[in-house]
Amino acid sequence: MSVENDSSQVQGLDAASGYQRFPVAPGYSLNVRSGPGTNYSIVDVLPVGAIVSVRCQCPGTTVSGPYGTTNLWDCIGNGEFVSDAYVKTGSDGYVAPRCG
Repeated sequence: MSVENDSSQVQGLDAASGYQRFPVAPGYSLNVRSGPGTNYSIVDVLPVGAIVSVRCQCPGTTVSGPYGTTNLWDCIGNGEFVSDAYVKTGSDGYVAPRCG
């Protein structure tokens, strides 16, 4: 998982991995789950101000957050998913390839 804590919260490309980077909603820590849904176990918690690298995206449990209500989940590492409702991608749709 590639996670950074960056007060500038600027979208960009992670030079090391080639994945796009996006900020988590300001003021939120975010549960990282083992799959694309709230029924999956929590494997980590991202700190306030985290920036994530999105590898791929897939549908899962519908979640409401600061960026709307969506069933889209972002894979940020091997077996590590966060709801797109808490990630500022600038889009209501896919911004990365579909997982799988």
